[in-house]
Amino acid sequence: MPTVRGCNLPDDLLYDVDNHIWFKEAGDGTVKLGMTTVATAMAGQLVAFTPKKVGRKVEAGKSCATVESGKWVGPAKSVAAGEVAAVNDALAAKPSLANEDPYGAGWLVILKPDDWAGAKAALTPGAQVAQEYEAKMDADGFAGCQA
Repeated sequence: MPTVRGCNLPDDLLYDVDNHIWFKEAGDGTVKLGMTTVATAMAGQLVAFTPKKVGRKVEAGKSCATVESGKWVGPAKSVAAGEVAAVNDALAAKPSLANEDPYGAGWLVILKPDDWAGAKAALTPGAQVAQEYEAKMDADGFAGCQA
């Protein structure tokens, strides 16, 4: 698993580095999305998570959810367009799950993508993400995740 400045980035995921979102293929035509450890470290403790409702469409590059922390409120953007197939109700009830377990219990939504092959081509595989994230952290002036 690549670790960049103390931030874990699992190999088995695909990354949208610009938006700090990970994607995991489920094998049934859906993909699970979540925030990376970099996103949760930059945002701080999450206090609210408001996903789009199941059945709603998400446009490519647009929000699938709104996340809020003490220092940031903003969209969780999906590079993939599609329909929301499921939302993480546990995260809505306890937003700090995204800080505690961003790659497990802290996932955001499950999407049924319209053109997964096209969206997937824009993502970076976990095994190749370290250098890209290092450059992004430099550009953002982000020192790294807390140990």
